[in-house]
Amino acid sequence: MSNNVKDKQKMKAIIYTEYGPPEVLKLAEVDKPVPKKNEVLIRIYATTLGYGELVARNFRKVSPGKFAMPLLFWLIAKISFGIRKPRNKILGSQFSGQIEAVGEDVTPELWKVGDQVFGYTSSSMKTYAEYITLPDDGILSLKPSSINFEEAAVLPYGGIMALTLLRDKVDLQPGQKILINGASGSIGSATVQLAKSQFGANVTGVCGTSRLEFVKSLGADHVIDYNKEDFTESGETYDIVFGGLVRTSFSKIKNSLNPNGRYVLTSFKMRQVGQMLRTKLFGNKKVNCVLLPETGEDLREVAKLIEEGKLKAYIDKSFPFEQMAEAHRYVEDGHHKGHVVITLDQ
Repeated sequence: MSNNVKDKQKMKAIIYTEYGPPEVLKLAEVDKPVPKKNEVLIRIYATTLGYGELVARNFRKVSPGKFAMPLLFWLIAKISFGIRKPRNKILGSQFSGQIEAVGEDVTPELWKVGDQVFGYTSSSMKTYAEYITLPDDGILSLKPSSINFEEAAVLPYGGIMALTLLRDKVDLQPGQKILINGASGSIGSATVQLAKSQFGANVTGVCGTSRLEFVKSLGADHVIDYNKEDFTESGETYDIVFGGLVRTSFSKIKNSLNPNGRYVLTSFKMRQVGQMLRTKLFGNKKVNCVLLPETGEDLREVAKLIEEGKLKAYIDKSFPFEQMAEAHRYVEDGHHKGHVVITLDQ
């Protein structure tokens, strides 16, 4: 395949050239990527969208106060995404598909043409397209044979985050009690499943009224509707309270922790970092602000858990590739219960 610009093949992609509402997402033809010596070329069959894509699509309106991390992280994201307009015009970070070509330095023991795979591109995005290239040591795994491409596309991010959180950061033990805020989200839903099926914990999920049945179906022992009940006032205590950025003060959360209990956050502000430093020095109940790594090795471990039936995809709705804007609007309006998947021609 020639590398001359005039000879480059084209592919379909969903691009956005300005920040804004779902309507900024447009179907276009762009250059098809060519794999480097250590890369594989993947034809994408399915992708998905989550909170990260919604934020990136309209990042110009995301102020430091609205951003779910400290100011330094916001500055890095602002430069990475683009200050006035998007720097990377193709969104999307999770996918499933089939390897179509491999670079000359990629050994067959790693990847070969025809392998059915799924993966995660993290902040580099670019899965809203017919093809993508990834390095041979990227966040990529063979697709579990027990699930289809649509199911595979929605599981990498949440699966990796849940596994590394429970295994490495929390060291969850059988019989421990864990409460999961945001139990219906990508990370939350995977955490509910693995906390129960893999780690044998007693799981309480917190979510909105419309998603109670969904969280029950994930395997939660108990569910709490945050519209009707404040778990910090119930008198129940837990070994672990996990959630995204919760604006409840630690003084209230502390009442819901067992002795030596921990309040674990993957999204946090400097206030929570300060609480983490203070509780590290004083008291038995701790605040843990954690950053979770993303590796191909962990994704392959997630694939094993999927094959064992310990992690499942719960797809709420599927949209064709050409209806990406409608899919974004559907998720942004809060209608979904479970994952939303985008399908491309196979």
